[in-house]
Amino acid sequence: MESKEYSEALSVLSGLIKKFDFSEQWFLFFPYLIKYKEKETSVVLSVKMVSQQQTKDSGSKKLGIVAPQDKSSKEMKSSKKMKFASSSAETESQTTISDDSKTGRGMSTMPRVVKRKLQNVRPIVEYNKMGKGIGQAHIEMQSYIGVLARSRVPLVDKKWSQIPKDVKEQIWEAVDMAFVVGQGGKKSVLASAAKKWKDFKSTLTRHYILPYTNDKEKLSHPPETYKFIEKAQWDAFVASRLSQDFESVHSQHAQIREKLEYNHRLSRKGYAGLEDELEETMPGVEIDRSTLWKRARQDKHGNIPDPKVAEKAKLIDDLQKQVSEGKVRVDGSKDVLTMALGPEHPGRLRGVGAGISPRQYFNLPKPQRVSFDDRLKESLRVLLQEETKKMEAKAREEALRMEARTKQLVEAEREHFLSQLSQLIPNFDPNILKQRISQSPKNPMSSDKASCSGGDVRSLHVEDDTAKDEEKKEEKREEEKEEEKREEEKEEEKEKEDEEKHDDKVIEVGDYSNMEAPSSLKSLCRYVETTLLPEDKILEFTIDKEVFGSDRDTFLLPEDITQFVGMEEIGATVVAVYIRHLHDVLKQAKMCSMVGFIDPATVSANSGTVAERSRLVAARLQKTDGEQIFMMPYNPGRHWILLIVRAKKETVYFLDPLPGHRVVDEEAKNIVNSAIKIYNSHIGRAGRKVVIWKTLSGTPKQPSSVEWGYYVMRFMREIIMDPSLAFENKYAKGNQEASYPQEAIDEVRNEWAETVFQFIK
Repeated sequence: MESKEYSEALSVLSGLIKKFDFSEQWFLFFPYLIKYKEKETSVVLSVKMVSQQQTKDSGSKKLGIVAPQDKSSKEMKSSKKMKFASSSAETESQTTISDDSKTGRGMSTMPRVVKRKLQNVRPIVEYNKMGKGIGQAHIEMQSYIGVLARSRVPLVDKKWSQIPKDVKEQIWEAVDMAFVVGQGGKKSVLASAAKKWKDFKSTLTRHYILPYTNDKEKLSHPPETYKFIEKAQWDAFVASRLSQDFESVHSQHAQIREKLEYNHRLSRKGYAGLEDELEETMPGVEIDRSTLWKRARQDKHGNIPDPKVAEKAKLIDDLQKQVSEGKVRVDGSKDVLTMALGPEHPGRLRGVGAGISPRQYFNLPKPQRVSFDDRLKESLRVLLQEETKKMEAKAREEALRMEARTKQLVEAEREHFLSQLSQLIPNFDPNILKQRISQSPKNPMSSDKASCSGGDVRSLHVEDDTAKDEEKKEEKREEEKEEEKREEEKEEEKEKEDEEKHDDKVIEVGDYSNMEAPSSLKSLCRYVETTLLPEDKILEFTIDKEVFGSDRDTFLLPEDITQFVGMEEIGATVVAVYIRHLHDVLKQAKMCSMVGFIDPATVSANSGTVAERSRLVAARLQKTDGEQIFMMPYNPGRHWILLIVRAKKETVYFLDPLPGHRVVDEEAKNIVNSAIKIYNSHIGRAGRKVVIWKTLSGTPKQPSSVEWGYYVMRFMREIIMDPSLAFENKYAKGNQEASYPQEAIDEVRNEWAETVFQFIK
């Protein structure tokens, strides 16, 4: 039995119901009346609980509006299945609403959403791969956001940014209580509310204000459909919409609207909803944005009424056919829709809906954010490099000038000495001794620096006895001259040292004759000393396009050679020269279709932006059939690693010669990941969500901090020498981690030197 107080409460509420319209305001302020049944009214609300044991459907339960029995079968259709998040059993709600006096569509009330909130049943909003909402739950959520935007946000002539934060927070909390939106959903919900609030004001302006500018009676009160609008707000809103300022803005927007040539017919479904529909009706077919753009402009019969749009649709059909036949190739953002309609505006993309950028759609890498301090440091670094290069060039020029001056002084002294001997020794021919005196001894003094020069040690013997006495006198005079000469040389040496204080990179050609180095390196060193440095030359040659996919103009400096001979750190040019040798080896073994190379100079750090380097790697991958592995030496900064890219399997192998647990450089990872995504787009493959990265930690480890470049070259050599390319097993964890013997590294160095000699000849 119901208590007396409960009966009185029901009586009061019954009277209130009879006075209220069945509008959204009723559900906003009296939600708990859903348990009340008033037989005298036409409002009947019922909640039917369905347990999991009573249904065979293991998926989401159907939720929909059940119309009266006299309605058509079309209205009897249940809405699309939705997934729910609830602590109780799955619930199926049925709402029956009838109002014989109501005609037309009227205003959306969304009572079922409020009912589900009371039952603690929250539909889960689903999203597509671009993060756009899809499905029945998303449609209901958007309608509910519209209800909240109309009823809770004041009707004022302000921007959304000027609306109080507490009002926005109330909207978000209401939506969050009714739907499972997901992480980061608040921003999209409030953005949707802002648009719907703006659209609501536009609807009021177009349908209830501008048509009645001369009818003050019509404008004196809010429309019947929107009774919840306060009269004071309505009057202020009407006044703002009839002002001169608004008329000017309205005229400008109308002109902009007239410029839109290809209008879609999607209504609130949007591109995301259209794509969701097409995926159901066309399973297994890849739906690109050109197909979406075309379908969005068709009517319900599949026709395109607008002749301009129909012309573009026909062009899209033709281009799609040519792409399928291989006559036209799409590449990244240059797809079918861009070919048909022209280039995109920056930051916007047609045929996919609002909020999706070209970078997001085409999987382009995001540019790295650089702070002001980082930009300043980078500018200073570049400026310092330029100044250093200028100082190095000036120091080299001065060193060459001083060397030439020293040679002139030595030559003058030699001529003077020979003329003195001619006077002291009868029948003495100076020409006999010129060549002998000009030759320098092989090892004039012990030094840890070596010299590439080397001839036999030859002594000058003067056997004329009649000149011995005179020689003593001459020796005394020569000693005095030598003393003066030494003083002059000290002054010159001091000047030279002052100049060299600003240049610690002046090339010192050492004596490699005593070093344990391949003979080819010693010969190359002598060539540097006798030809390149005296003539101020560099080695210039071209590496054929079959090595890196395009011709590579290569410049090998004298210091590149001396650093390589001295087992110092090496640059990308040195590695590229050795790759040229490895390509010849592959060519002889007929393995070029199995292994390819990526130029280290174009992808390593400071070689351009990540996006630019990604496109270069992708372009290299696109020039093959996908079966090749690609070796990509990479230098993140004073260190060399080796990446092996297997594009067809979307797998990348990471080899690092440094000991310990090594992690892939994040920039290198972004470059290769983006390149593989671009490659997948080029071949029309969806591909994996995440590229597979494998660390091959069983590589030999370098003993100190300068051998990484030589080790990476040795890795590449060992890999191509195995016709089965079983490098994954060879360098698996635990196989081998000892250092290479010097003989193995010298084998690489010798091959490099012989390759350089090919270009010299």
